[in-house]
Amino acid sequence: MFDYIKGELVFIGENTLVVENNGIGYLILSNARTLSLMPDIGLEVKIYTKLVHKEDSMTLVGFKQKEDRVIFDILTSVSGIGTKVALILLDEFSGSELIDYVINEDYKSISRAKGVGVKLAQKIIIELKGKLTSAKTNSEIILGKFQNSPVQNDILLEVQTILQSLGYNRNEYTSAIQIVLQRSNAKTSEEILKEALQLLSNT
Repeated sequence: MFDYIKGELVFIGENTLVVENNGIGYLILSNARTLSLMPDIGLEVKIYTKLVHKEDSMTLVGFKQKEDRVIFDILTSVSGIGTKVALILLDEFSGSELIDYVINEDYKSISRAKGVGVKLAQKIIIELKGKLTSAKTNSEIILGKFQNSPVQNDILLEVQTILQSLGYNRNEYTSAIQIVLQRSNAKTSEEILKEALQLLSNT
């Protein structure tokens, strides 16, 4: 229903914030990591939101980074993970950290989060990895934009696929990958993805 809400930050609570837009104050549930990224009260903020609809309530959940919202969506589609556990996971780990653990099938690190056991961590990896790497992308974009790169095309394609799955458009992810390849010595998909996400999160 809402992709994002942009307006004046008027309140920050223990796990909530209020953003005012056109005279309407939107109460948004979030986590400590997101709240720590908020500007001072009175300044403009953009929050990527998800409307969680239950039988007896409707709740807006929001994040500063788009990929956190996407991962929240995927996490809550896993049996046994509700809003609370998903927020705990995205509090314990940044979006890029969680993606890194999933790609490397590191269930032990994920199981460190409160309320997440080994079996649930393994389910998360299966669900997230499948959804992050299943999107169809155009490999010609890689060949055309990065043909002089020393990084193998299959690595670049994996990074592109994941960024597309996180909701970034072609211009956004190709530009971010290009900048990473020009500025750093990143060679693995994990390294390139981490740096690309940092760039995209600051745009």
